[in-house]
Amino acid sequence: MIKAIIFDIDNTLIDFMTMKRAASAAAANAMIEAGLHDAPEDLSEKLFTFYLEHGIESDDAFEEYLKQEHKAVDFRILAAAVNAYLKEKYLHLKPYPGVVDTLRELKRQGFKLGVVSDGFRLKAWMRLNEAGLDSFFDAVVTYDDTGKRKPAKEPFLLICDQLDVKPEECLMLGDWPERDVQGGKLAGMKTCLAKYGQAQPAKADYQINDFKELLDVVAECKMEQ
Repeated sequence: MIKAIIFDIDNTLIDFMTMKRAASAAAANAMIEAGLHDAPEDLSEKLFTFYLEHGIESDDAFEEYLKQEHKAVDFRILAAAVNAYLKEKYLHLKPYPGVVDTLRELKRQGFKLGVVSDGFRLKAWMRLNEAGLDSFFDAVVTYDDTGKRKPAKEPFLLICDQLDVKPEECLMLGDWPERDVQGGKLAGMKTCLAKYGQAQPAKADYQINDFKELLDVVAECKMEQ
């Protein structure tokens, strides 16, 4: 019997890539306005791509980009980029449509709700707080808690301990087949792929194209049991 629903954050609860692309575009415009010489016309796309390659959670992507492409860091330009990025980031750090209502209904039905994230603890809580979702969750497990990233079993087993449930009593929802789906399976959980956040196919127990469809999955789980 499913007693708990476990969530990834980025591209599952929050449209992370749309936020990252918009924030990168704001940083690119700020760099140009601050006087970046020989800036390519597609600077926005270059910054976004560099972020993906350098590390999507990195804090030094713009600095490293300037070092790589311009051989030096002009801190007037770097500061403008970082400030513009942060301002735009928080404008777009919002949950997908239907997330709040669905989480509220799951809580009403008595499910325990948890998060397993590969990010660091403070960043995970900051995103949940900014998106207005932090109060829904009974437990949040991050990289800081186990030193392991998905699909390692440790984060999934720890969230079970914190929620006082067994792995087989959990449904894991995430967008990343190799991490969220595979990790949930390795831990013994039912799994659901958030297709709206990930184009790649996965051998999950369930798949949804819209967050609100999670309620249908939960209902199906009840019928199967």
